[in-house]
Amino acid sequence: MNEDLTQKFVPRRRTWTGFGDLRKVPSEYEIVTHDTNYTARKNRDAALEQNPSSAANLWFLTYRDRSPLRADSWLDFRDPDEMTYRRYVTTQDQQETVVSGVLEKYAAADRDRQLGPGWRAALAALFAPTRFPLHGLQMCAAYLGQMAPSSYITNCAAFAAADLLRRVSLVAYRTRELQRAFPEDGFGTAERRLWEADEPWQGARRAVELALTAYDWAESFAAVNLALLPTLDDLWLRQLGEAARVNGDEETWLLLANLAADAARCRRWSAALARYAVDQRPENAAVLRRWIDVWAPRADQAVAGLASYLAALPEHQHPEEEARASARRARATFLEAAGLPSA
Repeated sequence: MNEDLTQKFVPRRRTWTGFGDLRKVPSEYEIVTHDTNYTARKNRDAALEQNPSSAANLWFLTYRDRSPLRADSWLDFRDPDEMTYRRYVTTQDQQETVVSGVLEKYAAADRDRQLGPGWRAALAALFAPTRFPLHGLQMCAAYLGQMAPSSYITNCAAFAAADLLRRVSLVAYRTRELQRAFPEDGFGTAERRLWEADEPWQGARRAVELALTAYDWAESFAAVNLALLPTLDDLWLRQLGEAARVNGDEETWLLLANLAADAARCRRWSAALARYAVDQRPENAAVLRRWIDVWAPRADQAVAGLASYLAALPEHQHPEEEARASARRARATFLEAAGLPSA
């Protein structure tokens, strides 16, 4: 009888016991995100179900488990936007509705015919080729998602990769519009040559291709999320968008403003992750700063080359030094918000 009473009063285990002694009902975001990274499961001998000395397992061991960026538990990090797949799809469906409206409106009005030759040259040289570096940065985001030590970080990186693919697709669509309007301007045919051989693009190409070799998960995060994107996005989204508006290209301005929302969301979780790492271990600030000090000059070199395209605009003078300084300020403001101000 005593045994029956004991069994009767054993507390029922809840489905969220994987959170430990949580003492509250987890959010939908936590339920669908928590500890779902298979390669980071507890009590594992290796990341993958292979020999621990296999090449793949040694890769995870070297570039994730032994990364100099350490935390007592990466599972306690949270995306400030609490983005889930359902919320992401809903949000981006709304964004795509806006984009579709913009594309249909300006296509019907045939507004591209009114664009001046100087601005068309800037679009051909600076806007259309961005699908190449964006593809590279998308691969970096996907790699970060694969190597991240927590499912909360993996999900953020996966959505960032999807955002960059969305940007590539929209750049390609806009490039096709311009190609149909101005087939003689090289839209859709000259971008690869510009990316591979045009001198102003070589700083960006070098930075992106080197980022693809940043194998440590935390260095990849620092290189792309803390240095390259905050710097380049100021030029590619804000500065180019403002130049588009001044030069009468409202369609490109509106499209870039729409994409800027994706970039801002990426900066929010990136800053939150950097702050979390430093809160976990104060010495992580020095680890991240060492990487930033390597990658920030590469980002500046990338902008320095690309700024020449804006400076060449006859309709809107945009001095190169002003463009470079603006991009540096954007990165410095972001890093300060991330708890990593410049020394």
